[in-house]
Amino acid sequence: METASQSLEQQSGRRDASDIKNILDDKSLTFAEKAISITNAETREKKSKTKSMSGEIVVVDVDLAMAQDSTGPLAIRSLNEMGIDKLYNPSKVLLVIDHTFPAADEKVANLHALMRDFASRHNCLLVEGSISHQYILEYLASPGMLILGADSHTCQAGCVSAFAAGIGSTEIAAVWATGQLWLRVPETIKINLSGHFNKGVFARDLILDYIGQVGEDGANYKALEWKFSNDYISRQFSMDSRACISNASMECGVKISVFPTDEITRKYLDEYPRINNDRLGTGEIHSGTSAEYEDEFEIECNKIEPKVSGPDNVDKVHSIDELANMEIDQAFIGSSTNGRVEDLEIAARILNGRKVHKNTRCIVTPASVKVYEDAIKRGYVGIYLESGAVFTNATCGACVGTHLGALGESEICISSSSRNFVGRMGALSSKVYLASPATVAASAIEGRIADPRRYL
Repeated sequence: METASQSLEQQSGRRDASDIKNILDDKSLTFAEKAISITNAETREKKSKTKSMSGEIVVVDVDLAMAQDSTGPLAIRSLNEMGIDKLYNPSKVLLVIDHTFPAADEKVANLHALMRDFASRHNCLLVEGSISHQYILEYLASPGMLILGADSHTCQAGCVSAFAAGIGSTEIAAVWATGQLWLRVPETIKINLSGHFNKGVFARDLILDYIGQVGEDGANYKALEWKFSNDYISRQFSMDSRACISNASMECGVKISVFPTDEITRKYLDEYPRINNDRLGTGEIHSGTSAEYEDEFEIECNKIEPKVSGPDNVDKVHSIDELANMEIDQAFIGSSTNGRVEDLEIAARILNGRKVHKNTRCIVTPASVKVYEDAIKRGYVGIYLESGAVFTNATCGACVGTHLGALGESEICISSSSRNFVGRMGALSSKVYLASPATVAASAIEGRIADPRRYL
C-alpha cells in the first residue's frame, strides 16, 4: 500500500507536500480536521493558515462524487437547469444503478436510460448491479480520500479511513460542475472499543446498542472516530464488520464514521487493489494524540448482547428477550449495511440443514456482484435455496421498498437492512425491526423474532 509520504507527491490539486506533512504530523487535530485541512481549497489559494478547525465552514476539493438511480436523475436535471454541459473532472464522477436494479417498471427504466446516456456523453464511470457503497469499498475508496455521495450511507467508506459523507442531489451537481463544495468541519466523538464479542453477537449489535444510547440524532453532523484499545481488539473487527458500523452510523446522524488505518486496512487494500490510482487520497490520516473531542465513549464488546431495533425508529433498541416470540411475515438479509460475505456466511451457517418457517418468507440479497460471486463459490447460495430462502441479485430493492421484497399491509419484517422508518420497506402499515444477519436467519427458521445464540 502506498505510504502517506509517497502520496504527497501526487497532490497537484491540493497544498504542497510540506504543508500536507505538517498537517498529518499535527498532534492537536482530529481526523476530520486533518482531512479537511488538506483538501481546503480556500486556504491553499490564500496561504493564510494551514488548519481547518471544528465548526469552520470551508470549501474543499472532492476526490470522488457519486449519485445513484434515486438521486442521480435529480442531479442531472439540476445540471441541465444550470445550463452546465461539461463536468469539471469526469474521472471523479461515479453513477451507480442500484436502488431498483434491474428496473421494476417503465418509469424506473427511463431513469436508468437517462443515467446511461449521461455517463456515455460525459465519459464518467457507470456501475450497474452493485450497491454503490460496497462498490466504492471494493474498488475505489482509499485512506485520505474525500468522497461525497448523494446517498446518506456514503459514510460507509470511513471504514478504510476516507472522509466520506452524504450530501443532496443539487449539491452533487455542484460538485460535478466545479470539483468543489463547502463543508462545515464536524466536531468529533471518540469511541474506544475493548473486550471481545460473545457468541451470537456481531458488529450490527454493537452499532444498534450505540444508537440506542445516543438516539437517532445523538451524533448529528458529528464525526465518529472508532478506536481500538489494542491490536488484539482491532483484529476482531474485519473490514466487513467495520463497513457495517460505518454505514449504520448514519442512523444517529453522523457526517462521517471513521476507523483507523491499521493492519486490517492495509491487508484489505492489498487484496482488493484500487482501480483509480490517479485519484488516491492523501494516504493514512491519524488523529493527533492531543486532539480535542466533543465527547468520548467506552464500549466493552463483551457486555453487548443481540439487539433488535424498532419498529419505526432506529433508536428504539431492545434486547432480544424483549421481542422474542413476535411473529414475522418476512426475514430479510442484505443491503449495504449487512450484505457482505461475512454476513452471508453467518446466515448460511445458521440456515444450513434447516428450513425457513412455512409462514415466513426469507430473502437474501448480496451487496455487490463480487459478493454475489463469492456466495456462489462458497456454496452459500445452495444452502439458502435448500432452506427455502430466495437469493436475489445485488440491489437496494427490498431495503427501500421498491422491489424484490417489498412489504404489504400490516406485514412484519425483521431485517438486516439500514432503516426501519414508517413505510421504508413498503406499506405504511408494515413494521420493520432491524437486527444482525444472525438474528434474522434464526428468526426466519422460527417464524418469529429469535435468539441466534441457540443456533451457533
